[in-house]
Amino acid sequence: MKRYTEEHEWLELDGDVATVGISIHAQDALGDITFVELPEVGRTVKKGESLAVVESVKAASDVYAPLDGEVVEVNGALEDNPQLVNEAAEGEGWFIKIRLADAGAAAAFMDSEAYATFVANES
Repeated sequence: MKRYTEEHEWLELDGDVATVGISIHAQDALGDITFVELPEVGRTVKKGESLAVVESVKAASDVYAPLDGEVVEVNGALEDNPQLVNEAAEGEGWFIKIRLADAGAAAAFMDSEAYATFVANES
């Protein structure tokens, strides 16, 4: 089950590893993605710190770490095809995988229904 942050990132847990990307709403707001800068595998991240940068025809935006952990994998396909984020933001367009220091903390994020309400109220 995907969980969402107020910064429009999503995460999906597999044990203590979270796959992280940006929401469909976020990629819609950014427009055509032209470049994605990903962190190095092995990097330790703290909740709220910038982990990646997404550049589009409209703007450059940071992607933030949803929780503390260690980057264990990056989606190398985004280097050659950053538009994958536009095509499948909540699927093949994922950014990184993080081994979480506390996987249970992910339960505090919004489910898809709560996120839809959050987005609707943000407008």
